[in-house]
Amino acid sequence: MNVFALNVFLAVSWAALVGSFTLANLLIGYGIGYVALWIASPLFGRNAYFVRVWRVLRLIVLFIYELVVSSLQVVWDVITPTHLSRPGIIALPLDAEKDLEILLVANLISLTPGSLSLDLSPDRKTLYVHAMFVDDAEVLRKALKSGIERSVLEALE
Repeated sequence: MNVFALNVFLAVSWAALVGSFTLANLLIGYGIGYVALWIASPLFGRNAYFVRVWRVLRLIVLFIYELVVSSLQVVWDVITPTHLSRPGIIALPLDAEKDLEILLVANLISLTPGSLSLDLSPDRKTLYVHAMFVDDAEVLRKALKSGIERSVLEALE
């Protein structure tokens, strides 16, 4: 049995033990199971599961941060009399190669207010992104590559 399946089993067992299958109980059970499995990790040998969980959590936190910051930026632009937006389309060269990696990068960009993934080049090496605030295309390109794309690639490796 792989470690992730064992952790899910422990989370469901915790919820059953508590007697309530709520999301909060499942998350608490997952956390308790993760700690228990981490303590018992010498029994499983080297396992990338424990590192991957932290990388996925870091991706979630980064996305929530980007979501809040970009939402505030868009709201500020809408409610102020002077519009600071400089919309533009940039070509984002991708390091992501697999379908899931490209899908996650494109969708996380699109879910962030003020940006939208428009198209993927036929060779799947470039993602075209419309952004509401393009003061400097190269700065935006570097921010997307070092933020969302890097975190997605780390979480899925």
